[in-house]
Amino acid sequence: MKKIILCTLVLVSVFSCKKESQKNAENATSVDSISTSEPSAAVSLKTFTPDKISEVLNKKNDTLYVTNFFATWCGPCVKEIPHFNAKIAELKGKPVKITFVSLDQKDIWNSEVPRFTKEHGIQDHTVLLDGQLLDANFFKNNFKQWDGGAIPFTFMRKGEKTDETLGMITEEQLNEKINSLLK
Repeated sequence: MKKIILCTLVLVSVFSCKKESQKNAENATSVDSISTSEPSAAVSLKTFTPDKISEVLNKKNDTLYVTNFFATWCGPCVKEIPHFNAKIAELKGKPVKITFVSLDQKDIWNSEVPRFTKEHGIQDHTVLLDGQLLDANFFKNNFKQWDGGAIPFTFMRKGEKTDETLGMITEEQLNEKINSLLK
């Protein structure tokens, strides 16, 4: 009798677990379909090559170019975005171009990155760059300080004058550096 009860309990628990795992799989599928439909509403971001980024970094004219290298998973990068957004709003219509360069992995370029940029209001100022294509020459030819080993990194250029900030930039630092280059 004990064997029958024990076998019945085992069978009931096996079938219960199977039903629960089927429910979880169905829920995961419905959640995935919801989350994949969300990014399609996001703005499509431009993809730049290392050569195109180098071209932007080396423009020498009367415009101030501020280029911020970041990733969605980088805490300090996320913390400094509001400072850049404030400057974008403040300097609208002036010869200043602020660009965010996402170094995120390619597998999230069409999902997480567009959602993130939309959420932070930077989708119109963000380009994608495959960090796997960057070599030592890219860094040596474009920067004095940055070797690609850490982000965030902000590069500013106006004419011949440049400024580099490795690590998170505070609002005060950003204001000082931009004001200094605009003089």
